[in-house]
Amino acid sequence: MKNHESLFFAGIDWGRNSHQVCVVDREGSVIGEKSFKHSGGGLLEMAQWMRKISDSEVCDIAAAIEVNHGPVVESLVEQGFRVYSINPKQLDRFRDRFCVSGAKDDRRDALVLASALRTDRYHFRFIEPQDPNVIILREFNRTREELTAEHTRLVNRLRGLLFRYYPQFGELLGKKVSAWHLELWELMPCPDSTKGKRVSTVKNLLRRNGVRRFNAKEVLRVLHDKKIELNDATTESCVWHIRKIIERMKVIDRQIKETEDSIKQIVETMNSKLKTEGQGPTDIEILISIPGVGHVVLATLIAEAWDLIRRRDREALRCLGGTAPVTRQSGKSRQVVLRRAVCRNLADAFHVLGRIAAVNDPASKAKYKALRAKGHRHCRSVRTVCDRLLSVVCAILKKGELFDKEFKKPLEDIAA
Repeated sequence: MKNHESLFFAGIDWGRNSHQVCVVDREGSVIGEKSFKHSGGGLLEMAQWMRKISDSEVCDIAAAIEVNHGPVVESLVEQGFRVYSINPKQLDRFRDRFCVSGAKDDRRDALVLASALRTDRYHFRFIEPQDPNVIILREFNRTREELTAEHTRLVNRLRGLLFRYYPQFGELLGKKVSAWHLELWELMPCPDSTKGKRVSTVKNLLRRNGVRRFNAKEVLRVLHDKKIELNDATTESCVWHIRKIIERMKVIDRQIKETEDSIKQIVETMNSKLKTEGQGPTDIEILISIPGVGHVVLATLIAEAWDLIRRRDREALRCLGGTAPVTRQSGKSRQVVLRRAVCRNLADAFHVLGRIAAVNDPASKAKYKALRAKGHRHCRSVRTVCDRLLSVVCAILKKGELFDKEFKKPLEDIAA
């Protein structure tokens, strides 16, 4: 006879090669323990075993695990299990219920997970099935972050090599290395190669790339500057190294462009889908109306916190993005510190959001100036500006209205 009334709790201590599972009933009695290999067949066998040993359907089984993503979580969610995640640090505190000596093994951890979920489910985070577009967007957005970081590393290596043998070329780079810089270097890769180059050749290169900051005569004047006297082998090795760096930079630039195009397409698809669900501005249109939210910040918000945005959960957004500080208070002692356990991509997006809003939004600008006048540092002030904006975002999302810069003017503007 199938048991549809009892709810069973499974604790899963996941590993690289195998996963230890413990299942308890509503009274906390262990009804089964088993280890499963990490493979397609092993994960399927684990799901079937939990159903068989509990004599229940998947909707009556809640599973606890230390991560909120990965193959184990996605496999269980896809099959209909109710999956909950918990921070490993919290699990370490629950472990003290069973053993205060600090002893630890996979079987005990699986039991602790199952028992804690049975008694303290509100401490766990429920993993909801996600929109396929959000899953794809998250992967593309994180790939773009990796490619951008790799591009920055290559640019730094390029600058270091130019500093070693060709410093006059480094004067043309500025803060950003563009395609015309690479084309110019390929035309004149070393100081000796600048001899005999015509002004018209450089002029055509600059016109082709739409460069107006420099003119051809100025570029040649900088490159004709006195060179560093070096061994020819040093120059040749640096030129060879830079050629390889430029080859990789061109590949990464192409991949970044393709990834950004894919991200924009997915966001447009999601926005079109939301338009069919109701009237008025969509959540995506409301987000893009916020000062400081561009295409990169928007993609990060959707990829990392779409479920929280859809729920209008301001407190969860503050904690996940790091704008909510951590207060440590005991007796008369009280300390407020920066939150470290955050989603780094979302925290970076919030920093950009607050920094740009402090320039373009009058109310945010006034808030930033007031905080700086009190002695707060730049990053602290930007976090507070972003924290205020999160309250505004959740409020206008609930109302279904676009952001209005004139809704609340700074006090000095009103007085004027």
